[in-house]
Amino acid sequence: MTTNEKNPMSGKSVLVVDDEPDVLETVAELLEMCEVTAADNYDTALKYLLNNTFDIVVLDIMGVNGFELLEKSVLRGFQTVMLTSHAVTPDALKKSIKLGAAAFIPKEYMKDLEEILGNVLQGRGTQLWWRKNLGKGSGYLEKEFGQGWKEKDAFFKEFESSLKKDK
Repeated sequence: MTTNEKNPMSGKSVLVVDDEPDVLETVAELLEMCEVTAADNYDTALKYLLNNTFDIVVLDIMGVNGFELLEKSVLRGFQTVMLTSHAVTPDALKKSIKLGAAAFIPKEYMKDLEEILGNVLQGRGTQLWWRKNLGKGSGYLEKEFGQGWKEKDAFFKEFESSLKKDK
């Protein structure tokens, strides 16, 4: 980014929900240019979601009932990203997409969080992350899910096809 370009994350309000304190600390450090609100459990996160406005919400899946929070966050109109390590499965990815997640990020890619969230904010509603961010990590998903994992489920074929039409 050149000095003339404004960081798309600068000054944004971000809710981060994870039951691991070290993850909350790391995300806050990575997003130091943002106003970060952290929650380490479902109840606290739900209160924040219902009583505040956020530019983007980052949710863990395990330990905080992330899918239920995802539904509530999307209903509030917040761009919502799933950040997970233990729930990196085709089923969790599919459920995240169906519930309206703007991105699904394995925690191994947490160092790229600022860039990924910036891309999500700039490509609102396009699910840009599949092409751009998971393209970067597609080798990771092949390793995790097995060769040809997308071809084993018609949902992923249709999803990828719909994104190609949006180009």
